[in-house]
Amino acid sequence: MRTKDLLAVLATGLWRWDNASGRVTLDAEAARLLGLPAEPVDVTEAAVRSRFHPVDFAEINGVVQLAVSEGTLAEARLRIVDERGEVLRTVRSRSRPQIVDGDFELVGTLQEVPEPQPGTSAARTPVTGDWRRSREAFLLDAGRALAEARSTAEVLRVAAGLSMPGFVPDALAVFGIQGDRLSVIGHHGQLPDDELPFSEMMLETDYPAAEVVRTGRAIYLPTPEDYQRRYPTTWPLAAHFDHRSWAYLPLVNAGRTIGAWKAGFAQPVAFTPDERSVLTTVARMLAQALARAGVQESQHELAVGLQRSMMPTVQPDIPGMAVAARYVPTGGGLEVGGDWYDMIPLPSGRIALVIGDVQGHDVRAAGLMGQLRIALRAYASEGHHPDAVLSRASRFLAGINETEFRGHGEDQRFATCLYVEVDPATGLLDVARAGHPDPAIRMADGTVMLRPTSGGLPLGIDPEGDYPTTRIVLEPGETMLVCTDGLIETGGHDLETGWGRLRDVFEAHRAGTDEGVAEGLERLADGLVQAVHGPSSHHTTGPLVDRREDDIALLLLSREGASCGLDAGDRLAQRPGRRTVFSVAQAEPERIAAARRQMRDVLHDWRDPDQVDSAVLLVSEIVTNVLTHTDGDALLVAEVSGERGTRRLRVDVADGSDELPHRRRPGELASSGRGLVLLELLAGAWGVDPRGDGKSTWFELYEDAGTLAEPSGPVSSGSEASVSEPAA
Repeated sequence: MRTKDLLAVLATGLWRWDNASGRVTLDAEAARLLGLPAEPVDVTEAAVRSRFHPVDFAEINGVVQLAVSEGTLAEARLRIVDERGEVLRTVRSRSRPQIVDGDFELVGTLQEVPEPQPGTSAARTPVTGDWRRSREAFLLDAGRALAEARSTAEVLRVAAGLSMPGFVPDALAVFGIQGDRLSVIGHHGQLPDDELPFSEMMLETDYPAAEVVRTGRAIYLPTPEDYQRRYPTTWPLAAHFDHRSWAYLPLVNAGRTIGAWKAGFAQPVAFTPDERSVLTTVARMLAQALARAGVQESQHELAVGLQRSMMPTVQPDIPGMAVAARYVPTGGGLEVGGDWYDMIPLPSGRIALVIGDVQGHDVRAAGLMGQLRIALRAYASEGHHPDAVLSRASRFLAGINETEFRGHGEDQRFATCLYVEVDPATGLLDVARAGHPDPAIRMADGTVMLRPTSGGLPLGIDPEGDYPTTRIVLEPGETMLVCTDGLIETGGHDLETGWGRLRDVFEAHRAGTDEGVAEGLERLADGLVQAVHGPSSHHTTGPLVDRREDDIALLLLSREGASCGLDAGDRLAQRPGRRTVFSVAQAEPERIAAARRQMRDVLHDWRDPDQVDSAVLLVSEIVTNVLTHTDGDALLVAEVSGERGTRRLRVDVADGSDELPHRRRPGELASSGRGLVLLELLAGAWGVDPRGDGKSTWFELYEDAGTLAEPSGPVSSGSEASVSEPAA
């Protein structure tokens, strides 16, 4: 029997579609299936196109391109419609595309197909516009998730979680290439040791993944019989997984096959052109994601080695104190930058804590950071005070800028730095600051306050720059945080809003009932970083998605309190107060505004906001009086004690003058002289106490009292002195 007669018996038609000429040649059976007279005919492409459902015809080009790339048949299920657009039948087209001078020619068959059998993927996923929209949405989501994955493990987790429209793999495996062997990069849906028979397989093995790597073409096995027939040698290895269909696709990146991807299905899959198109697209995205992850992991390994060589380990056994540190690199390049921290034992027996940030996020910044850290350690080890250490470091960096950067025509680099000399026995902290954010203190009752400190320009800008020192007392039970601006400003924050975000985390931290100070400090360090970076991004979107905009370095220093060693009930019963010490120098009148902010922070949870305003006004009056009428600095000590709702605020402002204030009677237009009047009107109690080296002006406010109160008693007498009006 001739082939033409055999095809006629099987109700199968032949056609040839010439894309270059736009003509389609049909035999009699093909013409009948398309709803034309049952006779051989040569018609235009438009005439044939009018016989296909518009949605199905749109798939033909995609199916052809897929077949060309895979070297396979172009197979499609097409609905045939009449002149009124009603569906007459469904046919299956099987054609082999041939590319000639950029155009294609299809030579193949048309055969009417019955309705899909229940339970098959073809029955579950009819060709409809809705299905295609679902597929496009799936591919967009898959592309986003794979693009965000930063490691091989994340890429594999994303691949394992992909729910393809209409057909979901029950098992996945990703194969790599090591020399002349396959390697299993990862798998999902199998037991931990199931990959062992496949992990050292030679590329010449008669196994689908090996053939895919050798040829670069996908292999689809719709049934176990197909698998056993094509790969009898390795079929026993695959048989016990109880899959019904398999797809093996090449992982190609930049034109090079880097591995293979296996998808196993527990249900039969027909591997229609739509399904093969989805699998092929996912394989391409998976290959790109794995290649990116491999590069990032290699860079990360290099960066980690560099960072470990530069970052010290903090000393865990400081008597009466605990320290925790973190460094989180930026996500760009080699993930190295200029942030650093250090902990230096000093000849005096004290400890120096250093944190800084060299301008830039590149290898040069990291190298400069290493040089600067070594210089700071050398100057500190010589026994210099904090101001002298930073002055010498600034000259050192300025010299590098002059000899190295300017000589090569590059921009000069500067660095911010905070240097803290710690006396573990007393809790005294001598702080010198070079353009760096101020430290924050968490008091024993959980209140967090920024501690403004004197400072100078960043290192390397002015070789003769001065760096004044500020003394802070870290009370028992208090914790100090120093950090680089990456912890504060990541996520689009400025210094004010960034500190507000960190304050919430810092204040909410509570030590566990069964953990020591060091363990609680480590947990707090993790919480601060997590508050900025948020969850990993391979499955999550939102405002906290794995931000790596800038390096982050932070140091936490905690002084053990009187409650250490007590159980949780005793610690709660102790209810510690809060205390802050703040100095305002004659040459720094602008710090009066900082003193006002300090008072508001101290009283952030005070019941009566009018009393808070009163306290801020009185502090401003007294400190301004010191700077106006004396030659010395003002030292402010504010302390809150007692039970919430009945607390007492005590503020002492000390100065070096022996002159005591006395009451004056200012006129309506007078610009000063009302300080004592305000004290009498607003303070619950107040007074002036002489001291051997000056005096202390103090006042008290009581949370359970009204804003106005009777004076506590006569003010100490003295020579003519007055309290000035508030500073602007």
